[in-house]
Amino acid sequence: MANLAEAGYPAMAYRGAGWKGAEKERCKAILRLAAAYWLAVFVSTSVFWGIAGTDPLESAPGKLASIAFASLLTIGMSILLKHTLPRPLWQQATAAFVLSLAAAPLSAGADYLIYIVCVYPEPVPFDIKEFTYSTVSSMALFFGWCCLSLVLCYSLALAEGEQRMAALREEALTAQMRALAYQVNPHFLFNTLNAMAGLIEEGENNDARGMVLKLSAFLRKTLTLDPTQDIPLKEELALQSDYLAVESTRFSDRMKVSFFVDDDVRDIRVPPLILQPLFENAVKYGVGATRGPVEIALRAERTDGALVISVENDAPQAEAGEMRAGMGIGLRNVADRIATHFSGAASLSSGYIRPDRFGVRLLLPLDRS
Repeated sequence: MANLAEAGYPAMAYRGAGWKGAEKERCKAILRLAAAYWLAVFVSTSVFWGIAGTDPLESAPGKLASIAFASLLTIGMSILLKHTLPRPLWQQATAAFVLSLAAAPLSAGADYLIYIVCVYPEPVPFDIKEFTYSTVSSMALFFGWCCLSLVLCYSLALAEGEQRMAALREEALTAQMRALAYQVNPHFLFNTLNAMAGLIEEGENNDARGMVLKLSAFLRKTLTLDPTQDIPLKEELALQSDYLAVESTRFSDRMKVSFFVDDDVRDIRVPPLILQPLFENAVKYGVGATRGPVEIALRAERTDGALVISVENDAPQAEAGEMRAGMGIGLRNVADRIATHFSGAASLSSGYIRPDRFGVRLLLPLDRS
């Protein structure tokens, strides 16, 4: 990873409350790391100098003052390093080395002045050799800090990028589910309105009024649904019963509907309106394509840890046993929805189970983990 831009960091460069919150958390993380780093330095140097014969308690004030000054330097270095984050890694490493090289003599000089204050009034001659040793050790500490700071920024940027990507994926899936769920078949509305007009022209005002009430009840229920929230199967079947009641007015007594639902699956939650395209297909290409009576049968049961829903209907068969033109659009819609909703664990199969009898089978997993 030569560039933090490839790690998703520029994706965080948006302005607003989210950016400010991320920046604040990044600053807090750096301050916590600095406190832990210099605490470890204080403890380790106290132990080592204690082994060398220096009293840790007597040297503690001087070491604390020295570490406080070094901490201020590291904070300034972190601020400067932050501006190198979008650049290639080798440039960041070069910047860290240069900053460490510049800060080391300042820290060594501060250590010398602090030592003068601590041993006052004893004279402390300047020793270039000791100053060089102090500079080298300070440079090692500062360069180590710079590396830790860059690693922390990388990890925070990657975590923030992953969170944003997860949020974007969830948003895209939600938008896709909404689009698929609200893909209403306009033929249903057009045909229903035409049927109402026909009833009115024939003077069947009561039937037309009943059809209007059934249609309004169905539309009112569907418009209040949240397509991202599952509903119990019994509520889905109630919605489809309202839809089929509207269609039954159009086709008089030619359409026979049967539901066979096991009691132990009625409360299993399913995506809302997931069965709508299946019944639309059955009505359009079954009842609407024939002049005789047509049976539409739904069966729902639990099989091998899955909910199995099948919808069958009488339908004229196309040549070579293929589906009639247009029948696959609604089925693809359902297949896309369940693939999105169940992360690929659900399946849809369809086809003629016997001549003039078409069936669709949904297999939905019960374990959503």
